[in-house]
Amino acid sequence: MTTHQGKGVCPGITFGKVHLLQNAEEIMESVSAGNAEQEWERFLNAKAQADRQLEALFEKAKQSIGEEEAMIIDVQRMMLDDGDYNETIESMIKEIHVSAPYAVAQAGQQFSAFFSSLEDPYMKARSTDVNDVSQRLVDTLLGRHKNYNFTEPAIVVAEDLTPSETLQMEKSQIRAFVIRKGSGNSHTAILARTMNIPCVVQADIRLDPKINGKEMIVDGERGVCYLNPSDDIRSDMLDRQKKEIVRMELLENMRGLPTVTKSGRTIRLFSNIGSDKDIDSVLANDSEGVGLFRSEFLYLGRKDFPTEDEQFAAYRKVAEGMGGKQVIIRTLDIGADKKAEYFRLDEEENPALGLRGVRICIDRPDVFRTQLRAIYRASAFGNIAVMFPMITSIWEVLHCRDIAADVCRELAEEGIEVGDVEIGIMIETPAAAISADALAKEVDFFSVGTNDLTQYTLAIDRQNSKLERFYDPHHPAIMEMLSMIARAARSNGIWAGICGELAADLTVTEALVKMGFDELSVSPSDTLELREKIREID
Repeated sequence: MTTHQGKGVCPGITFGKVHLLQNAEEIMESVSAGNAEQEWERFLNAKAQADRQLEALFEKAKQSIGEEEAMIIDVQRMMLDDGDYNETIESMIKEIHVSAPYAVAQAGQQFSAFFSSLEDPYMKARSTDVNDVSQRLVDTLLGRHKNYNFTEPAIVVAEDLTPSETLQMEKSQIRAFVIRKGSGNSHTAILARTMNIPCVVQADIRLDPKINGKEMIVDGERGVCYLNPSDDIRSDMLDRQKKEIVRMELLENMRGLPTVTKSGRTIRLFSNIGSDKDIDSVLANDSEGVGLFRSEFLYLGRKDFPTEDEQFAAYRKVAEGMGGKQVIIRTLDIGADKKAEYFRLDEEENPALGLRGVRICIDRPDVFRTQLRAIYRASAFGNIAVMFPMITSIWEVLHCRDIAADVCRELAEEGIEVGDVEIGIMIETPAAAISADALAKEVDFFSVGTNDLTQYTLAIDRQNSKLERFYDPHHPAIMEMLSMIARAARSNGIWAGICGELAADLTVTEALVKMGFDELSVSPSDTLELREKIREID
């Protein structure tokens, strides 16, 4: 048995077998190659194998989505045979004497950048095809690939995970996440909490292929992983797991009770979700609504923008599933660590301070309008509200409201019914917190994103694990800002909630309620415990 320590970011004790994920970059061979002819032969063999894979994928796609839609796979097969692309790889291997994987990776970067620089939209889109083909070739050459399809429930062990990678996995097949990098404030950690999957980050475990398929126990509360656990550890973990089950059974007494303090003040207890698939968990945990629908996850883990109809279907499903309870949809918050290649965003030195949130919505009005049309169409089927992220100025709010009003007029002219949609904003920058009184006059509600508010107020990168001891969501400056936000909302007759991670922190629940916050939105699994805490407040 070996014990591996990390940081627990989502509690729970689980048992399972390791499913190891590794990136090609993590196992890239040496740049230099010994025998150029052998490397070229390796490339040709990998190319033939990749072509067979794409041919099979084309046939499968043709059967499931139709021949016309499947042509994107055929385009990739054409790129695989592109003369210039192949000549560039051959030149690198035979003249510069680099390894085949390195040559493919470099050629892929060059051609992708070239296509991205073109004006023609069709040619720009080929950038993604080059990236996909090149990655397939590199994976084939190295004999490894990331497999998101599990044959049995597994404990996923990886160097790191992006939100899009996490979303590609089938939730029912994931027992736990064990990540060598990451932080408790990363979006992958937040997703794990939303999905109620035990998660350990910063784990001191070596990504050795030999651990694949080995037995592991993960303690998500203490941040400990046991590889090939002993009988004593297995027995101890089973006892703790049983105690946790008893604790959860006691919390069942909170089901169906009102979320009200002893003094009679009602607090709205909502849930945060990342997709329409999370609704079952929201209802199962007796949540009173959805306080944050992270709509950007509809944009991740795919090759192109979701259509209006695709988004409409997802929003409508959630609205109808909640049966009249409010669903607050945050407009897309792509940027920082949530990346989608097809957005073709420039590389930024400080992405957390760059083009993200409402800035992308304003910068890409066509994308924004498409999403708003889907949201307003879905509002006819339930109680939907919308909120804009990363607000810093009043003009941004007014600009977004004008676009929303124009979308409503457009839908009315088309004879499409819409509901009565509240408009709110995320308060997650110091600028918004300080301007809260003025902003409150332009919206129906506030929702505080405490994760980013802490990041920007304390000037700390929330993704940087080395800075976690400096990241303090209880910092006096944060608590003063929260109090300021609640007062501004109350004095202007609007409601204010918190959808950041601080909402689930039971050590500050009483303080938040007494500040005047009307709503707390947390991961579905935190609902009953938070209700119990609120009902204990005088």
